[in-house]
Amino acid sequence: MPRITQEQKKLNREKIVRAAGEGFRLRGVDGIGIEELMKAAGMTHGGFYNHFSSKEDLALEVYRQGFADSLAALAAVRGAHPRSARAALNDLVDGYLTADHRDHPETSCPSAALAADAGRHGAAFQAEYRRGLDGYFSGITEMVLDRARQSGAEPTPAEAREQAVALFCQMVGAMVVSRAVAEDDPALSDEVLAANRKQLKRP
Repeated sequence: MPRITQEQKKLNREKIVRAAGEGFRLRGVDGIGIEELMKAAGMTHGGFYNHFSSKEDLALEVYRQGFADSLAALAAVRGAHPRSARAALNDLVDGYLTADHRDHPETSCPSAALAADAGRHGAAFQAEYRRGLDGYFSGITEMVLDRARQSGAEPTPAEAREQAVALFCQMVGAMVVSRAVAEDDPALSDEVLAANRKQLKRP
């Protein structure tokens, strides 16, 4: 039997992380097992341990990769509006609080989809989640400071961070609430998203 190449091993690992990212976001870390994840990745159960020492090890990688992807998306939003931080912040809110984001948790931002698991699974999970939050808070704080400077205001870094933390947590909270009622009351779910988009884009 031919030996697997390092390139193929890397691709297989990426497939597992992608399948786990979708499964964990959709059903929670405890809601899906290794065998089902490996099947979704197109591999056998036994191959799992060639890549990860445990399900927890895989879950932590999902957190790391998920936040890395989301923070790259945040940087892209900033880069798309080099002359207007206000436009960048509004674009961030509009892009996050959408029905499409709500309806596809399996490919969504880990901040909303994986928050409950971070709270349940202890310090290692919370450390990865906190690192992701630090990246969001830092990036959005810079956007808030840029918006203020462009409008002639001069908030302190502490004031800008407070605004950034509040803005991001309100986006995540709105997404969690909208998902909680999406099937039972779609109109209410849409209202939650629309109300928060409006409020968060105030000057």
